[in-house]
Amino acid sequence: MSTVPSITLDNGVEIPQLGLGVWQVEDEIVADVVTTAFETGYRHIDTAAAYRNEAGVGRAIAASGLPRDELFITTKLQNSDQGYDSTLAAFDKSIDQLGLEYVDLYLIHWQCLKKDKYVDTWKAFEQLYADKRIRAIGVSNFHEPALRRIFEETTIRPAVNQIELHPALPQDGLRAFNAENDIITEAWSPLASGELIDNAALKTIGAKYGKSAAQVMIRWHLQLGNVVIPKSRTAARIKENFEVFDFRLDNDDMATIADLETGVRTGGDPDVFG
Repeated sequence: MSTVPSITLDNGVEIPQLGLGVWQVEDEIVADVVTTAFETGYRHIDTAAAYRNEAGVGRAIAASGLPRDELFITTKLQNSDQGYDSTLAAFDKSIDQLGLEYVDLYLIHWQCLKKDKYVDTWKAFEQLYADKRIRAIGVSNFHEPALRRIFEETTIRPAVNQIELHPALPQDGLRAFNAENDIITEAWSPLASGELIDNAALKTIGAKYGKSAAQVMIRWHLQLGNVVIPKSRTAARIKENFEVFDFRLDNDDMATIADLETGVRTGGDPDVFG
């Protein structure tokens, strides 16, 4: 069994706080990458239809021999499939690619304000949840106005909001809103796409503990209460990112990291993207 701590979602489902993201990992190699993660101790894998690697993730799951109830598998609906009927069809395709009977978490990948289909999409998510084909439903890259509309026009609140989040973009306001509404914040691009790996302040903190800047950032996420899914395709980095449970940042460290905020994104702005 993995030793990664879990966070309990609002419906009682437990999500491992550290997982592996597989964005930009080609389907041809993703099975080997996920297998390395499983061997390291990861049990939470985050993929998406838009990544075009669900089949490879499925191959790794099938080959792992791990009990299904030990795994936490997330995938996401791609933007072009938003809408009620198209969401149901897209989910069937994703679950077939993964070779699973259910997924643990299904996310709307982007709010796509111009399409204005996320409410109907969410209603399809609610149906899939009612049919017990998904253990928890959530969103990705959603801001407060879209979340409030879901609250007002549907029945179930998202269990998770996966957003770009790292020391340069800590998203304090959105994290607070999520917390006030029992939504767990999950961080993508948790290492700022590598842009902070050589940051002097992070390296100085890491030197205190014999850790890298990347490990310091992952530890920062864990201590903030975020779910964090660093992406890597190399075995050494996958293992390094997992070795974050044998130290704890002190208050001075956390304050130093808070000073790194710049508001700069490494990915798209959800209010205009999609």
